Amino acid sequence: MLSADAVKNMLIAVADTVIANEDILGEADRQLGDGDHGIGMTKGFTAAKAQLEALEPTSVSQVFTTTGMALMSTMGGASGAVFGMMFQSGGMAIASAEGLDAATLSTFLEASAQGVMNIGKAKPGDKTMVDALVPAQAAAANVKDGTIAEALAAAAEGARVGMEKSKDMIAQHGRARTLGEKCIGHPDAGAVSVSIIFKRMSEFAAA
Repeated sequence: MLSADAVKNMLIAVADTVIANEDILGEADRQLGDGDHGIGMTKGFTAAKAQLEALEPTSVSQVFTTTGMALMSTMGGASGAVFGMMFQSGGMAIASAEGLDAATLSTFLEASAQGVMNIGKAKPGDKTMVDALVPAQAAAANVKDGTIAEALAAAAEGARVGMEKSKDMIAQHGRARTLGEKCIGHPDAGAVSVSIIFKRMSEFAAA
């Protein structure tokens, strides 16, 4: 089980990794959108990192909801809403958790995916971040009796596979929707972000 302080450090590590991947995220978005996804994610996670570093957490829920609020309030637009909701919905669902174990992660991800789909009105197959988040949730649910490291590894692999599959989809939302079949061959930038986030979480738990 990861303590609130460990989850705080994990999300600071995630923030650093997202910021370091700004160019990769921007390039992914340039293939399908206006190319500002990397800039937006860097802005949001820079703010989240600052708030996390100042936080003396009393629960894992507080760490996740603090991150979500920072993303929502600084990123703006659709990305800020959905990435903020990913952390906020999940965090609120585990309000009573004493730490982050595999079962708690499964609860977190189920609420995260539902929250993102509710606010963004996207479903699996629409070529959005949902196409990485839902497979991450499903994979983690399969190992919710295992260790947190195993569950995060499963989530990371689920997100990666989902992100790769998004290359074959035609976008149903946002600017990419106008591209039709020209979308094929490129992953959704939000799905790339989700994959990066869970890969870093998995690496942190395995260290």
